[in-house]
Amino acid sequence: MTTRTKPQASGTIRTGIGGWNYAPWRETFYPPHVREKDELAYASGRLRAIEVNGTFYRLQTPSTYARWHAETPDDFVFALKAPRFVTQRRVLAEAGDSIRRFLDSGIAELRDKLGPLLWQLPPTHRYDADDSRRFLDLLPARLGGRALRHVFEVRHDSFLVPDFVEALRERGIATVYADSDDYPSFADVTAGFVYARLMRSQSAQATGYAPEALDRWAARGRRWAEGAAPDDLPTVCGTAPPRRARNVFLFFISGAKERNPAAAVALRERLDD
Repeated sequence: MTTRTKPQASGTIRTGIGGWNYAPWRETFYPPHVREKDELAYASGRLRAIEVNGTFYRLQTPSTYARWHAETPDDFVFALKAPRFVTQRRVLAEAGDSIRRFLDSGIAELRDKLGPLLWQLPPTHRYDADDSRRFLDLLPARLGGRALRHVFEVRHDSFLVPDFVEALRERGIATVYADSDDYPSFADVTAGFVYARLMRSQSAQATGYAPEALDRWAARGRRWAEGAAPDDLPTVCGTAPPRRARNVFLFFISGAKERNPAAAVALRERLDD
């Protein structure tokens, strides 16, 4: 039996959900005494991150970001889904002005709670090597004095080629691992952090995912955080970058959405053991 040497350090693993305002969560997540205006404060006390979907549909204001910062714990992080007017276009390389408009909309008010920026393409968008690289080059490494983390989500199988994975690695941009039957699922590590969107929650499961499935995701999260890679997920290239500790984001998105908070809490409890 081979013994795996434990690394000197491990990254932070954050479990979370998409948004915090969802009517069924009044029955499955929020206690009766929690007022609607206090839902973010409650959710951020139980979870370690939230992926904000509202930024996909419209720009927020600096005061809104400042309020989110004030209402959440010190160690909390917001991942922001970039606006659809950036990514839902035929030529991505023409999105420069729209990218800047989003970055200048006040996201810096989140300060240390600004997490990854998620750039999600529609399922109809096919891989164009030149256009994709030109778009990735538009994503700045910094905003003011703060480093930015970018994650690129593709939803068409034409992106499952080594050239695309290498383009991300060259720029230190992460790709989404989608736990889904509907979208491409590939776990190539391309950046200094890992981002997974878990979409298989089921209404019949009180914790969204079955206990054994949550156990597997806890093990995968630890492997990523240690700088290794799970050996039970598909990859495009089959090779991993040099091993180093990485922060990990595991979001329960879509699926049986009413169960996603319970899934995120249950996974966090496993990781905290």
